[in-house]
Amino acid sequence: MIGTFYRSPEPGAEPYAQVGTRVSIGQTLCIIEAMKIMNEIEAEVAGVVREVVADDSGPVEFGQVLYRIDPNG
Repeated sequence: MIGTFYRSPEPGAEPYAQVGTRVSIGQTLCIIEAMKIMNEIEAEVAGVVREVVADDSGPVEFGQVLYRIDPNG
């Protein structure tokens, strides 16, 4: 999906996930705004977030890595 990447649900709010956050399958990680529609992106694997690759409020493209999650973390 091509759009704008947001780490939190609204400006000034805590990010959904940051480095060190333990996530589970289906947990919301971020929002991608595409064509004025806010799409919640969910974790496909459980583990610990090791890196946030995309820039907050920055553009993202189809297939771009947003997070690196360690399933063994």
